[in-house]
Order: sequence, then C-alpha cells, then structure tokens
Amino acid sequence: MGCDRNCGLITGAVIGAVVALFGGILMPVGDMLIEKTVKKESVLEEGTIAFKNWVKAGANVYRQFWIFDVQNPEEVAVNSSKIKVKQRGPYTYRVRYLAKDIITRDSKTHTISFLRPKGAIFEPSLSVGTENDTFTVLNLAVAYNNTADGVYKVFSGKDDISKVARIDTYKGKKHLSYWPSYCGMINGTDGASFPPFIEKNRVLQFFSSDICRSFYAVFGAEINLKGIPVYRFVLPPRVFASPLQNPDNHCFCTEKIISKDCTLYGVLDISKCKEGKPVYISRPHFLHASPEIAEPIEGLSPNEEEHSTYLDVEPITGFTLQFAQRLQINILVKPAKNIVALKGLKHNYLVPILWLNETATIGDEKAEKFRNQVTGKINLLGLVEMILMSVGAVMFIAFTISYCACRLKNAK
Repeated sequence: MGCDRNCGLITGAVIGAVVALFGGILMPVGDMLIEKTVKKESVLEEGTIAFKNWVKAGANVYRQFWIFDVQNPEEVAVNSSKIKVKQRGPYTYRVRYLAKDIITRDSKTHTISFLRPKGAIFEPSLSVGTENDTFTVLNLAVAYNNTADGVYKVFSGKDDISKVARIDTYKGKKHLSYWPSYCGMINGTDGASFPPFIEKNRVLQFFSSDICRSFYAVFGAEINLKGIPVYRFVLPPRVFASPLQNPDNHCFCTEKIISKDCTLYGVLDISKCKEGKPVYISRPHFLHASPEIAEPIEGLSPNEEEHSTYLDVEPITGFTLQFAQRLQINILVKPAKNIVALKGLKHNYLVPILWLNETATIGDEKAEKFRNQVTGKINLLGLVEMILMSVGAVMFIAFTISYCACRLKNAK
C-alpha cells in the first residue's frame, strides 16, 4: 500500500516536471515559429500580408489643412506691424487612396520599383467649410492631385529582412542633389512600415518627398491601439534644432540674417528643393521654435498634443497602424522697394501660411483581423506556455512535498 502511494507521488512529480519542462521548451520553439512566420509575411512579394498592405494603404489617409488667415494686411504693409493671424480649418482631403503603380521587380538586387500616384478627394463632412472659402494669405501655389512624386526603388527584404521597405533610390538617386553631403541622403522607409521586431531603443527613419528630406523618430511611449500593443515613436526636438545643437542640420541653414548666424532653432530652410522659393518648414504654430521666430506673429498657440508628429508601430510586424505627420509651411518675406505691398516693411517676417496634419488609423475591422491573425495567436501561445509551466511547477512541488512527508512519517 505504501509503495503504491509513494510510486504515485513520484509519478505525479515526474509528470509535473515534464509538463513544466515542455512549457519551458515551448517558449524558444514558439518564438522561433513566430519569428519565421513574421519574416515570411513581412517580405514584399506576391501573397504576403505586407505586400497587400504595401500596394495600397490599409486605412484611409487624410490630409488636413489649417490656414493662417491674416487679419491686418494693411497695417502690416503700411506700418510693419505684427501680423495678426486666425487659424481656419480643418479642410480635409482623403489622400493615398490610389494603389502603387507600375510595379517592377528585380530578383538580382531584391528590389521593387514603383510610382506612388498622388490623389486628393475633398471630404466636406470632415471640413469646416468648402473649397470656395476665401482667405488673406501670401500668394502660394499648392498642388496634390493627378501627379506622381517620382520613381521609388525599395528593398523587398527577400534576402535580408532588416532592409524590407527601405528606400534604395528615389528618382534614380540615393542622394538628393540639392542638399550637400549627408543632409541629402535618402534614409529609411516611407513610414508605412518598418523592418519587423522593433525594440524601444531603435531609431526609425523615414523619407518625405513633400519636404525633400529624411526624418527620424525615437521611442516615446507604449500604448494600446484598439486592443493592439504598439510603440509610439515621436519626432524629437533635435530634428528641428539649430546647426549648433544638431550638426546634421547645417545644410538647412543657407542664410545668416534670419537664422542669426544659424543659432535659431525650430525652422528648416527647404528653398533649395522648392525652386528657390523662400519656403521654411516647422512644427505647427512654431512649436519648440526659438521665441524670436514667433514674436512678430499674433494668434499662435503651440500645443504638444495637437502639433507633434508620431508613428504608432506594432513592434513584432513593424507595421505602422496609426500616424500623424504635422508640419507647417512658412514663407520668408523681406522688404522690397520694387514691390508695392512690401516696400513699407521695416524688417523681415517668417510668415506662417498653413499647417497640415496627414493622419491615418487602422480601421475597426482591420484591427480585429490583425488581433485574430497576429497578436491574438501570439498572446494565446504565451498563455499556453505560462499555464504549462505554472501547472507543471505546482504539480512537481506538491507531489515532491507529499512524497517527502510520507517518507518522513513512515520513518517515524
């Protein structure tokens, strides 16, 4: 009778140890299977999840405009007064609804070339007015429709998953010719996705043809987006820092007067890629800019939550599930004796024209599908591993203690 009981206790302890061991073994094996599957589905080739989402945006992408309506143009022209502006907007357009076009593959270099057509559909329900509204602003020509912004060539990731979606060339070049040195390097992806298995200490680089340069984002927070854990990466203030603070920006300081010998921060001169037009970019409402830049302008209210740029990236797949790119377009205005409207000016102005927010969020249906196909399965696997290890450990400890207690009782 005693032998049967002892043997049963030993058997229970052994079974518990085996169950716990199986749970432990399942962890690296499961991670390996997940990694293999993610790498396979992240390659940009026919049939993968990444390719389907890459060809056409998986969520509606909107571009919202807020116009700075000048309230006192006569006072400014005659008395060189402070410019009083009133923000009007948003005026919202749906963009990036067209699939990538003329896609060609190069199996030798593992790259894909394509055109990204531009289109814009006005969305009245998301706007405060119509396209016929009038404003008082500087004369600035803006176009977003029926054009393409050049041929892109990106890596498919077939041979090296760490390069997937990274831009190899833009318009046949690896470097933007209007910028010297490394300022013009075309780095990163287009921001829609990044190589998988993203860690918090990683720096994400992405290229924007609209403003003729590459940006980078750093980890800001871990948040939950529709039941999906994502990493929020944000543009740090250093991106718009002065060349003294960030030597990488020395190319974007091409004059010494407005920038006060390149010591001011918060704006970047992109005139070289805008046919010489005095165009400067900044964060909306001159967020994180030198106080001297916004001093001649009344009506600005910089706000970190509303005016910062971020990308919410699912770290396992590298897919961007939500983003907001917020930038302001400014024009440098100088006194000019030969121009009636400008001859009365006594000093230079950096005039805000508009700021835009290009944003997208994964839809509820696609979020549910993503949870079921990706995060749900990963979480289930993790839960099974923990249950097996916990149950096995409890069985092993309980049966071992019982066996020892029984031996001790028999010995007495």
